[in-house]
Amino acid sequence: MTDRKTFEKSVEELDEIVSKMESGDLSLDESLKLFEKGVKLTRSCQKTLAEAEAKIEKLMANSSQQN
Repeated sequence: MTDRKTFEKSVEELDEIVSKMESGDLSLDESLKLFEKGVKLTRSCQKTLAEAEAKIEKLMANSSQQN
């Protein structure tokens, strides 16, 4: 089983990718590869955030029903 990256590690990696791409020192091929990796990381982070939001909404709804 593949270990899933933590949200924090993914964000850290995204920051590194942005810095590298902003430097302007990469070839087009390297930039495209990093961009593709960045898109995948972004989608993963968005999914993680959506899951966390859904969990919070569920907890809040349950909390409201108990009061």
